[in-house]
Amino acid sequence: MIIITNIQQLVNVDESGRAVKVGKDMQKLNTISNAWLLIEGDEIRDYGEMNSSEFQQFINLSDVEVIDAENGMVFPSFCDSHTHLVYAGSREQEFVDKILGLSYEEIARRGGGILNSAQLLHQTSEEQLLDQALFRLDEIIHYGTGAVEIKSGYGLNTEDELKILRVIQRLKELSPLTIKSTFLGAHAIPWEYKDAPDDYVDVIIQEMIPQVASEGLADFIDVFCDKGFFTPEQTDRILMAGMKYGLKAKIHANELDFSGGVQVGVKYNALSVDHLEHVGDEEIECLLQSETMPTILPGAAFFLNMPHAPARKMIDAGLPVAFASDYNPGSSPSGNMQLVLSLACIQYHLLPEEAILATTLNSAYAMGIDDIMGSITRGKKANLFITHPIPSTYFMPYAFGSNKVKHAILNGQKIF
Repeated sequence: MIIITNIQQLVNVDESGRAVKVGKDMQKLNTISNAWLLIEGDEIRDYGEMNSSEFQQFINLSDVEVIDAENGMVFPSFCDSHTHLVYAGSREQEFVDKILGLSYEEIARRGGGILNSAQLLHQTSEEQLLDQALFRLDEIIHYGTGAVEIKSGYGLNTEDELKILRVIQRLKELSPLTIKSTFLGAHAIPWEYKDAPDDYVDVIIQEMIPQVASEGLADFIDVFCDKGFFTPEQTDRILMAGMKYGLKAKIHANELDFSGGVQVGVKYNALSVDHLEHVGDEEIECLLQSETMPTILPGAAFFLNMPHAPARKMIDAGLPVAFASDYNPGSSPSGNMQLVLSLACIQYHLLPEEAILATTLNSAYAMGIDDIMGSITRGKKANLFITHPIPSTYFMPYAFGSNKVKHAILNGQKIF
C-alpha cells in the first residue's frame, strides 16, 4: 500500500458515480484541503483530511509506503482522448509552408499533410515506430497524462493500417499508460483513389475492417468526415460496417466546414465527435439529444490559426465538453495536456474548474474509461500526479509555460 500525505489539495474528488459533468455543473470542482490518499494495489482505496482518525489508522500500518506530497496538490491524471502519436518522423517543412501562407488544403493538394505522413510511415519499420512512440508516451507521462487514445490513419492501405494498430497493441503491453486504440483508415483519400474515393471506401469496408476486427486490434472506429475528405454518406457506410464488427464510433467532425459530421456521429451514437470548429445551433441541439461527447482539440486550432470551437456556447447550452491534444505531426505536434488545459481557459474562455473537468472526467468518458479514471474516486484506478507546491488550482492553467508535475503515479506505482 502507498499513502500520500501532506496534500495541499486533493482535486476533483467525486463519489457521485456520474460519468460526465455538463453545463453549469462543470463549474463545480470538489476538493479536500490538507489531505491524504491511500492506494492499495492499482486502485484508490481511501482518502480524507490529515486530522482524521482514518489517517492515523493507515499511517501506522507496517506495510505502507509513505509519499510526502510536501504541500503539492494531487490531481487525477489527464485523459487524452484524441491522438495520432504513432507516426514516422516529423513535418516541420509544412510548418514553414504555413508561415508562408499556404492553407491546410493547399498543402494536402501538393502531397503534404496526411499523405506525406503515410509515405513516411510506409518506409518505417514496426520497431522504429514503436521506439518513436514509446519516447512520446514517456514525454506525455511527465506532463501528467495517465490515459491516451491512439489512432491509426497514416497507413491508408490495409498492410500499413494494420502495422500501426499492431504497434499500438504492443504499446498497451509495454507502457504503464491506459491506452485505447482507434482504427482510422478513413483519414484521407490516397492518391491512387483521388478520382474514385468510393472505391477506397469499399477497401476500408471489405478489407480493412474485417482484418482489424479479426485480430482484435481496435477499440473504436473513426472517420474524418469533413470538407475535402469523407462525405456524410461515405462516413455512414463506414460506421455501419464498423458497427457490425462491434467497433464503436468516434468522429473527426466540422474542423474545416459545416460537414454534417456531428449529425452522422450522433446517428451512430458515437462516443465523441472531435474538432468542432464549425458548430452552430443545429449541431448543439443535435448533441443535446445524444450521449455523444463534444471534444475540442485546441492544439490544432492554435497551430493552424483556425477558428475556435464555440466551447463557451456549448457549455452554456447545457452540454458537456472534453478537451484533448490531437498529438500528431502535422497540425498539433504536442501531447502536453497542461498546455491544452491552459488553452481551454485562455482561448476558449473556460473557467479553470471547467477546464480541469474537461481534461479529466469528461475526456475519460470520451475514450470509454470514465468508470475507472477521470476523478479521485474510491475504487478507480490510481492514476494520479502530484504537483510541485502551487498557490491554487488556478495556477495549473495560469502558468502555461512550466511543468507543474513533480511525481506521476500510474496503476498504483510511482513512475517518477
